Amino acid sequence: MKQFILMLLVIVSVSAIAQPPAAQTGRVIQNDPSKYRPATAVHAGAGKMAYAQLIGRTELSTNFLWLHSGVIEPKSGIGQHFHHNHEELFVILTGEAEFTINGRTAKIKAPAFVPCKMGSSHAIYNASDEPIRWMNFAVSLTKGRSDAFDLGDTRAGATLDPIPQFVSGRMEKEKARPNNPAYAGTGVLYRRVLGPEVFSTNWDHVDHVVIPAGSTATRTLEGMEEVYYVVKGSGSVTINDNKSAFKSDGAIYGLLGEKVVLANEGTEDVELLVIGVGVDKKKGFTQQRYPLAPKAMALQMDFVVTKENAEAFEKLYYSIYVPAMTVQQGYLGSKLLRIYPENTAKQIQAEPTVHNYQIQISFDTEANRMKWVQSKQHQIAWPAATALAKEYKWRGYDVLGDDDQFK
Repeated sequence: MKQFILMLLVIVSVSAIAQPPAAQTGRVIQNDPSKYRPATAVHAGAGKMAYAQLIGRTELSTNFLWLHSGVIEPKSGIGQHFHHNHEELFVILTGEAEFTINGRTAKIKAPAFVPCKMGSSHAIYNASDEPIRWMNFAVSLTKGRSDAFDLGDTRAGATLDPIPQFVSGRMEKEKARPNNPAYAGTGVLYRRVLGPEVFSTNWDHVDHVVIPAGSTATRTLEGMEEVYYVVKGSGSVTINDNKSAFKSDGAIYGLLGEKVVLANEGTEDVELLVIGVGVDKKKGFTQQRYPLAPKAMALQMDFVVTKENAEAFEKLYYSIYVPAMTVQQGYLGSKLLRIYPENTAKQIQAEPTVHNYQIQISFDTEANRMKWVQSKQHQIAWPAATALAKEYKWRGYDVLGDDDQFK
């Protein structure tokens, strides 16, 4: 019970710390250490730290949860704990820290980061005599939701593995490569350090990007949103024709469908840590690029069905048409649509039509649809449908995209 109460107090204290708004110009939020608030025993950890929230759960439409930034004092840290509804990325920008994942601890030097996967215990401890700069990105499984379960373990004095027994990444300029279309721009260096396979949520990537003086990097956010942290350098960001200046230790975010242009207007490299969050990893929205080859085909068949035949026509779809197609090679699915009542159609200013029903069918290829047309089952289903209709017509389409969420 004491552990549960402590866990709640930690969550409440974290929420309270995140309240003061950071200085913001357009999409640029400046990291200001003077606005950090102190905290002790975070997740039952040792010592003291101070931090604030730069970006929260409401700014983006995806399941991005927060970006926290702060300082962990010497002989202090975040105690070992679990999350079952979100995952995090612990980042250190200076110094050296002891990271723990699932009870295994190792030292890692900055600038580096460690993903804290959903369901894995994690902690961080500063065993040195100097403060370290720390950040925490988080993405939730369900938008806006977070949780925590503390283990009551500070990890102070933990046995260290000489080689980390968990996933980690570093910002190493020498490993980044130029001329990648992901970040279009002359001389822009890019490296995808962590990809979507590392995460369980819709977290898509962690990128390291370096923009040389006088150059720009352009991103078009298709199926994803991104958060950019300026590790060093200065310049401007243009989003939706709105231009804002940024400098070192600024955070920026881009939303779905936006074009983000990051320009280096200083004399040194601009170095960025980029977090990408997809709309739906399972549907592959973050990986799609246009133009797409047709994914399938669809046939739309419009019918004029009299009132006295309407019930029979609807029953026919379920009792004859669907069973007949289900056994066909390449069949993907179908829908039966009934037109809106006249008053509703007027309200939405719908185009007038005499056709009051539509059956949509989809096959993986037109060749397999033609096999269905030539099948014995079609010779039963199609005459049964047309016998109940006064008129009918049809059109065929190549399917270039779909988002069918019917269950």
